[in-house]
Amino acid sequence: MAELHFGINRVNYLPVCLPSGCRNILVDKPNDQSSRWSSESNYPPQYLILKLERPAIVQSITFGKYEKTHVCNLKKFKVFGGMSEENMTELLSSGLKNDYNKETFTLKHKIDEQMFPCRFVKIVPLMSWGPSFNFSIWYIELHGIEDPDVVQPCLNWYSKYREQEAIRLCLKHFRQHNYTEAFESLQKKTRIALEHPMLTHLHDRLVLRGDFDACEELIDKAVRDGLFNQYISQQEYKPRWSQIIPKCNKGTSSVSPCGPAETVYLFGGWDGTQDLADFWAYSVQENQWACISRDTEKESGPSARSCHKMCIDSQRRQIYTLGRYLDSSVRNSKSLKSDFYRYDIDANTWTLLSEDTSADGGPKLVFDHQMCMDSEKHMIYTFGGRILTCNGSVEDSRTSEPQFSGLYAYHCQAGTWSLLREDSCNAGPEDVHFSHTLCASLFSPSKTYLNDFFSYDVDGDHVEIISDGTKKDSGMVPMTGFTQRATIDPELNEIHVLSGLSKDKDKREENVRNSFWIYDIARNNWSCVYKNDQAVKENPSKALQEEEPCPRFAHQLVYDEMHKVHYLFGGNPGKSCSPKMRLDDFWSLKLCRPSKEYLLRHCRYLIRKYRFEEKAQSEPLSALKYLQNDLSLTVDHSDPDETKEFQLLPSALFKSSSDFIPLGFSDVDQTYAQRTQLFDTLVNFFPDSMTPPKGNLVDLITL
Repeated sequence: MAELHFGINRVNYLPVCLPSGCRNILVDKPNDQSSRWSSESNYPPQYLILKLERPAIVQSITFGKYEKTHVCNLKKFKVFGGMSEENMTELLSSGLKNDYNKETFTLKHKIDEQMFPCRFVKIVPLMSWGPSFNFSIWYIELHGIEDPDVVQPCLNWYSKYREQEAIRLCLKHFRQHNYTEAFESLQKKTRIALEHPMLTHLHDRLVLRGDFDACEELIDKAVRDGLFNQYISQQEYKPRWSQIIPKCNKGTSSVSPCGPAETVYLFGGWDGTQDLADFWAYSVQENQWACISRDTEKESGPSARSCHKMCIDSQRRQIYTLGRYLDSSVRNSKSLKSDFYRYDIDANTWTLLSEDTSADGGPKLVFDHQMCMDSEKHMIYTFGGRILTCNGSVEDSRTSEPQFSGLYAYHCQAGTWSLLREDSCNAGPEDVHFSHTLCASLFSPSKTYLNDFFSYDVDGDHVEIISDGTKKDSGMVPMTGFTQRATIDPELNEIHVLSGLSKDKDKREENVRNSFWIYDIARNNWSCVYKNDQAVKENPSKALQEEEPCPRFAHQLVYDEMHKVHYLFGGNPGKSCSPKMRLDDFWSLKLCRPSKEYLLRHCRYLIRKYRFEEKAQSEPLSALKYLQNDLSLTVDHSDPDETKEFQLLPSALFKSSSDFIPLGFSDVDQTYAQRTQLFDTLVNFFPDSMTPPKGNLVDLITL
């Protein structure tokens, strides 16, 4: 092995040993086509193993590249690490952009908040940017800690951790196979707990005693104590659209029907031929729209407008509105003033806060910007949007370069504006964009249709780039385009994005596709939970309107975080045959995961189903009564799959006891094994910190 060192500070840069033929990947030569490691083919297994001179905490890995895009760059890869080549843990699964910039990735280096060391790092290419091309790695840096004073305690902990997990695997194996003496002896000798005491108690009642009533009581307590919450949070959402058909609209109302938590407010917009100034409130409880005003301008409120934005202060029951679009033919210096209004819900009155926010230190007249309210700090943030000018049509970029607004804060109590970020022409993390989304984080397809994603720390006045919107993330983040809408749920720590029009405006009918994405802030990952039903294109007669909203853009989306419901209104379907067509349909979207009540019922069903099958072997008449009176109560008879399974259960009554017992098993062995299987199923709903280890001892044995 040839020893290679790189970097200056050996606390940060780890020395690595490699076969002499691979030394170039530790020397950064981006202009040298031959300075790389290449695989013999693009078929697995292809991998590269780096051996550190001594154990170290490997915290990150940096990949260098060729000076140009290259078909052999790694589009997908995984990184593993461990103390030996035979036993490694996955540290990273990601991919490189096909460009010439270095990329650095954080590696998993902690277990239960404790750092663990590695001696070997294995890089496994999975896909190159060019189909059927071999894999190439041009340059690598490993960053971390090799200081013995830091690494040695981690190494001691890791050795102890592995020893403990090995013992827990043995304990699990012994108990699963009813090796009681071996289990008790090992546990007494090591004093290592296999699981949380609550699960030990559940095992005792279910597997050893067959006390099924006590099992149900334990599961009920676990659900009430929130122990199934982690399992629920890890399940995929299923979208449930419902079209809202309100009762007959009320006439003009002098007061709003109810509070903001139960009301959706709608003001103005473009109906395909003109701007509107009507103001409506939808009562969720009454399922009814009420017209607060037919023309707010006549009531000292804002004039007719579209492409404006509103935000609500739910604590003070106030609504703010800013911005509008004006056709170039009616623009003049007077009309380009940016007015700013506040509506008091309880008093049913409008207040003009500013005739021209630009003159007061705020944004110029903009459209398609975004606003959000921080009720606790009594602050409004407005971000981006296209600035209206007198220089001809906004679409005529030959006349003048388009101008875009920055990030502003409005101090509601003081009535003052402050500029937090100016618009920038540089494609960096400070860039502010047109036709984007703002909701405590910045998800912003820009004037170049990037789906980049930033977060802004209000207290620290710091912008962090989460995703730069390059092709590396294609398919893993919302599609590029504009008029997407976003909401945030601080309780669930999630950002929701409903996409709008994709980037190719010349093919609108083909590119108007809606998809719903969820960004998990804690896990830093996107997931797509809904896409338009494409079958409607092939089968236009399908009654899509009864199931989900048709594709659209320039729609509006609001979120009731208390009841976890989104509301979608209107939009432009992008029909080239009807360019003035606008939608006025109204939908609710509920993102469904298994509820606590569902899981409790499901666990009771599993317990009672097994209890019935056990009874069927010795007491068929009693088992039949139990099936009809007790087990039936836990079945959702409106679910065809559950109903079918329930209808097949009586067949167990006609099996002889020998049908249940495999060759070589006694009645006791079979009962213990089946109860253990049920116990293992129930354990899956509990948090990982409470359960036995996930693996099995026998899986470590290879042929």
